[in-house]
Amino acid sequence: MTRLVIRLFVALLVCLLNCLASPAHGANRDSHVIVVSIDGLAAFLLDDLKAPIPTIRKLAREGATGENGMKVSNPSVTWPNHSSIVTGVRPEKHGVLANGVLVRGAIGLPTVVDPRRDQRDLIRVPTIFDAAHAAGLTTGDINWPCTRNSKTLDDTFSDVPDQVTHMTPRLRSELVQQGILTDETQASFAANSVVGRDLVWTEAACHLIRQRKPNLLLVHLLNCDATHHALGAQTPSGYTANAYADTCLAKLVAATKEARIFDKTTFIVVADHGFAMTPKAIRPNVILRQQKLLSVTAGKITEARVHVFPEGGIGLVYCTNPGDAPADREKFKELMSGQEGVADVLFPERFAEYGLPHPREYNQAPDAVLVAKDGYAVSGSAEGETFVTTNIEAKTSLGSHGFISTLPKMNALCVLSGRGIRAGVKLADVENIDLTPTIARLLGVDNFPTDGKTLTGALKD
Repeated sequence: MTRLVIRLFVALLVCLLNCLASPAHGANRDSHVIVVSIDGLAAFLLDDLKAPIPTIRKLAREGATGENGMKVSNPSVTWPNHSSIVTGVRPEKHGVLANGVLVRGAIGLPTVVDPRRDQRDLIRVPTIFDAAHAAGLTTGDINWPCTRNSKTLDDTFSDVPDQVTHMTPRLRSELVQQGILTDETQASFAANSVVGRDLVWTEAACHLIRQRKPNLLLVHLLNCDATHHALGAQTPSGYTANAYADTCLAKLVAATKEARIFDKTTFIVVADHGFAMTPKAIRPNVILRQQKLLSVTAGKITEARVHVFPEGGIGLVYCTNPGDAPADREKFKELMSGQEGVADVLFPERFAEYGLPHPREYNQAPDAVLVAKDGYAVSGSAEGETFVTTNIEAKTSLGSHGFISTLPKMNALCVLSGRGIRAGVKLADVENIDLTPTIARLLGVDNFPTDGKTLTGALKD
């Protein structure tokens, strides 16, 4: 009897261990999802007939689109929103507030951003590629932010300084062999223009599609964003950038056909934010310098009691002495009140409604947020004497994002097409955190926790 009990116990234990070690039962190894983020492709461009984007429009006709595009996260900048797309939660939870880690200095020293960080330093919650990998599916990324040294991406070419250095060694060697990269050095890759880099990233993604057929592939293209910053979205140069991005997307679609997985692939074509024209700039740090709340040496802020870190249409306000922060932010609000170009100053008590973390709970969170009006960008410069100036004098971009996401111009492109997607669907009230549970459903990844909703209206089943 005792031997029988022992045998039953051992059998039960083995069964339990096998269950724990096995992929999730619902994971579909025969399905493929390719997420293509065209940085800065605003939702309004889908309906702008001057934008030559035939591939995107074909996928839209054959699939589902956001009726008003897709609402993005605050701040409406690149790394935070790419993190929202793959986590299904807003920055309040995933923790990415800028294009890097925001590092608070000692008392009296300004906050700086450090982009040379790993995934584990940036994102505080699980990602959909973590879950897909755990479910036994294959994963990869090309130029996706916040993925450096990821443990759950089989192939990675992360959006990070020194991209080539941190690339998966196998992929780096293959790209050199294929002639996609000149050699294995960062210097030769960095010599490319932003258009040339988009080409490298596109060819690298096509290589992965043909050779690996990943279940989940994340691709991020940058030329549209660069052009829209410099010259604006709805300009001849902007439209040219849109056309080039569309051509890159067409190559990815063609690669799935060459790999014979086209009929098994869902394409999710999105952007991280929209764009607004900002011919004027506001310079809050100039007033802070004039009030002796910060000091400048050789054009650089070297000491600060209060200073503003710019993020396009908003500025993150940091008070460097925790004991004086409540009084200092009140002083800041008083200084900004009534100034041209200022829409609002948000205090931490209001952060939750914007999906932002409270500084009491998260060290990177600002002590206040300066919100610019449409048409104005926030400059980080403390030089000059006037609060408002031109974008040229302030050295800010003619086109900007970063504005509070309720500004319709910040809405991003959102198109779902291919396997499992209904045709001709217009989706209302899409937010980028809704993409994660939708991807999970398409891949059969069970029980992934998100704050987003599955876009069931787009799905065939």
